[in-house]
Amino acid sequence: MAQEQVQASTVKLPLYSADQGRIGEFEALSGVFAHQGSAATLHETVTMQQANRRSGTSATKTRGLVSGGGVKPWRQKGTGRARAGSTRSPLWRHGGTIFGPQPRDYSYKLPRKQRAKALRLALSERAREGKLIVIENLELERPKTKLAKALLDKLGLAHALIVVGEGEEGFIVAARNLPRHKVLRVGGVNVYDILNYSELLLTVKAARAIQARFEEAR
Repeated sequence: MAQEQVQASTVKLPLYSADQGRIGEFEALSGVFAHQGSAATLHETVTMQQANRRSGTSATKTRGLVSGGGVKPWRQKGTGRARAGSTRSPLWRHGGTIFGPQPRDYSYKLPRKQRAKALRLALSERAREGKLIVIENLELERPKTKLAKALLDKLGLAHALIVVGEGEEGFIVAARNLPRHKVLRVGGVNVYDILNYSELLLTVKAARAIQARFEEAR
């Protein structure tokens, strides 16, 4: 009975070797890689991440920031013209901007549990689509872009997010110049990047670290 419960709590992901191709299956926790939930959670989390990445440096000059305009252009009365106090009025050419954008911080945070749920949903979505594979390791003879591309092509990956575990950072150096792939350390895995790439490749060490993170959060 206990064995049946263990089997029910796991999901099998394709396991590959860099040299031999598919060699079996990786037993992953269904609570992490087969999670059910609303797509709204994913949307809210991606919106938050995009807002947090905004630089918020757009700026316009108000009449107080535009240089010049310190002298009244003509006297108040007797000229027949409308009253004017500065050549930098927003009504004038080269004047300031009314209610223009100013530097601001767009970032905000969602609850920690909601962010964790969204990450499980994103991982599960790739697993359901058959676009998530696990590889034993990503060791290369040398940290060369050509070797990294050959390995990913052999796995049939065209637009993949690759997540490496601790001690596997050498592959980041090899693959960082590949325009259609992105490599992240396991601590940086996030919902936006998972959904932004068509495929997801995890090393065994990275997959176990992700599962351990959710186990510790319980």
